Amino acid sequence: MRFGDLLAVDGVELTVPQGELFAFLGPNGAGKTTTIRNLTGLLKPTAGRIRICGIDMFECPTAAKARIGYVPDVPVFYEKLTAMEFMHFIGDLFDVSEDKAAEEGKALFETLHLGEYANQQIETLSHGTKQRLAIASALLHEPEVMVIDEPMIGLDPLHARTVKEQLMACAARGMTVFMSTHLLNVAEEMADRIGIINRGKLIAVGALEELRAGGSGGGGDALEEIFLDLVAEDGSGVDP
Repeated sequence: MRFGDLLAVDGVELTVPQGELFAFLGPNGAGKTTTIRNLTGLLKPTAGRIRICGIDMFECPTAAKARIGYVPDVPVFYEKLTAMEFMHFIGDLFDVSEDKAAEEGKALFETLHLGEYANQQIETLSHGTKQRLAIASALLHEPEVMVIDEPMIGLDPLHARTVKEQLMACAARGMTVFMSTHLLNVAEEMADRIGIINRGKLIAVGALEELRAGGSGGGGDALEEIFLDLVAEDGSGVDP
């Protein structure tokens, strides 16, 4: 993916199978957000192809996007709507019936501890509550793929645990979860596999045990040590 002379993502080849929770890591400016915008159809790559559940994102964008739930790092809402009105709005976008949206919305609000906020305007909600609402809305149409960028932003420990459990439960039910995060402990705790991108290139992919076995610590490294070693070996260091 090029922006003029800048090569932001360079030949990334990656397949994430059904039911896997995949953590996508990298320093600031490594290409994570550009990759996610390609995956979700917000940017068209200057080379290569994106397939969601076997569907080409740019040949059949409506069909591909219908299978995705997407939570960006800074979710956008219609702030004057209540939380539940926003859920119904999202349901309309994905052709979810009113009854189904109400049923699924109520269940998601219970799971994500949003019930008490259902009738509050979104502009009155805290950042962490908005984050959970964004996740609930992305799950409303029961997508096959969940793409989520920095899911733990603004969450207290209690609600961070709730979101972790929800994402892992989604993967256990067969949903593919593609999660970008700067929190290495979150990736270490949750991910089936981990990918590390740096300077636009995917420099490592594997389960944590595989990354440990390929590192310099004889299989005993924490993910933080593995990550820092790999990025240093790639020659760019980590942004402060």
